[in-house]
Amino acid sequence: MLRKVFWDDPYLRELDTKVNAVEGDLVTLTETIFFAFSGGQESDTGRIGGCPVLDARTHDGDILYTLPDDHGLAPGDPVHLEIDWARRYRLMRLHFAAEIVLELVYKHLPGIEKIGAHIAQDKARIDFAMDENINNHFDLLSGEANRIVDNDMMIERAFSDEAAGRRYWKIEGFGEVPCGGTHVKRTGEVGAISLKRKNIGAGKERIEVFVSE
Repeated sequence: MLRKVFWDDPYLRELDTKVNAVEGDLVTLTETIFFAFSGGQESDTGRIGGCPVLDARTHDGDILYTLPDDHGLAPGDPVHLEIDWARRYRLMRLHFAAEIVLELVYKHLPGIEKIGAHIAQDKARIDFAMDENINNHFDLLSGEANRIVDNDMMIERAFSDEAAGRRYWKIEGFGEVPCGGTHVKRTGEVGAISLKRKNIGAGKERIEVFVSE
């Protein structure tokens, strides 16, 4: 089974490992620091064995990496992995900012339905089924979110079910929140959070989440 080192240490930028299997331009590894798109969080970018990673996707508990056709790798080959750390760190910060905002929305707007989410390098977004202008709640949401950041609390990250690959995060004042993404160690790393409302159609509201540079 693939060892997902990004769960053990999301701050690790390089890793020496081996190729597990090759099928054309698709490569799998014995262990990896490259996160693949999941839960709305975009994939990491970087290089495997000197080749740029063109795509990463999960498949039956494994991660398939698409490399250029001329990658030249074979099963058992040693390879050096390097992730784009600036991108990874922005994704971790925005991911946790969006998770905090979402949990606060659930707290203050009980019964609301999340209908979509996406975490990119420039911003995160969360979509809801909602008739009311969600901007009416931004003072409360951003105020509480930034207090959590300012308190610089430790973020606990662990498995709730290791065999099934289920993970959670937890900070003081919240229960265990299921999430398999990559997270920062402390809330203070997130930086100042700002929110922007976007109407995406009748009965739908979008919160765009930004963090300081």
